[in-house]
Amino acid sequence: MYKILVADDEEDVVSLLRDYFELGGYLVMTAYSGTQAIEKAAHSPDIILLDVNMPDMDGLNVCRKIRDHVTCPILFLTARVEDRDKISGFASGGDDYIIKPFSLDELGARVNAHIRRDHRVRVQSNVRFFGDLTIDYNAKTVSAGDTEIHLAVKEYRIIELLSVNCGQVFDKERIYERIWGYDSDGDSSVIAEHIRRIRAKLSEFDEEYHIETVWGMGYRWKR
Repeated sequence: MYKILVADDEEDVVSLLRDYFELGGYLVMTAYSGTQAIEKAAHSPDIILLDVNMPDMDGLNVCRKIRDHVTCPILFLTARVEDRDKISGFASGGDDYIIKPFSLDELGARVNAHIRRDHRVRVQSNVRFFGDLTIDYNAKTVSAGDTEIHLAVKEYRIIELLSVNCGQVFDKERIYERIWGYDSDGDSSVIAEHIRRIRAKLSEFDEEYHIETVWGMGYRWKR
């Protein structure tokens, strides 16, 4: 079953498209703002229908933010018809431009065509967004905006462990066992130093707040 993300601030449009694509056998995710669209994009949709005009962040900026980390096709939905608007959409990383009002059957045909084309070459993405921080679990990279943060292997693996289990508290012993292994020489005291180094690197981009100390218990990842 293919997953489609429908992002539009008009509830009736979202409802119409959800009903149409669910009848077509799709698993439909919905978003009503740019921020929600970015959050839902982390769940590896096969295609995204993205309204250009949305509150808090427009579709063009959403596309720019996720384009380097989400490989699926992105189709803009908009009432804009000027050539310069279409050029802006394609320049931001969009794959198609659907003008409102549109035929549902034509939209469905375009969605199917893009998915077929994309799945010939596509490698499933595995990425999550936390504010301006992007973690690409396939590439094993952490970026703030467009800048990759250089991390040692174990620093990345600690971030990976905590962020994949967002909100869950891990004590130092458990982190040590998961990252270093049960049979490793040394002890869990090294965890505090690694956390300090990670925070120092994240703090250069004001993102250190993601790793929270839960006193007497351990550490957890915050959005």
